[in-house]
Amino acid sequence: NMSKIKFSLLSIIEAIDKIELYTKEFDDSEMFYYDQKSFDATMMQFIIIGEMISKLDENFKEKNSNIPWSKIKDFRNIVAHNYFGIDSDEIWEIITKKIKPLKHDIFLLLKELQ
Repeated sequence: NMSKIKFSLLSIIEAIDKIELYTKEFDDSEMFYYDQKSFDATMMQFIIIGEMISKLDENFKEKNSNIPWSKIKDFRNIVAHNYFGIDSDEIWEIITKKIKPLKHDIFLLLKELQ
């Protein structure tokens, strides 16, 4: 139902806001990786994003296939199951290049649901 979808999308936005907050003072992946608290807190938000995507209705995801839902969920699985093998450069790339556009796309979906 719509309110469940809305809740999940808002939770994704909230997690992205936290990722932006936790990473904004770092200049590169190394600085970020060695700040354990910020790194761990950020990884937790990626897990939350994946969980919220799992809760989204399949039809809704198919209708909005411009967002790479399964790619994002796969990333959550890597974080959850391969924590010590995480490539900090890859994560930094996602944080600096992919998070803002995702947030934008999710905002647009929320607007359509109003």
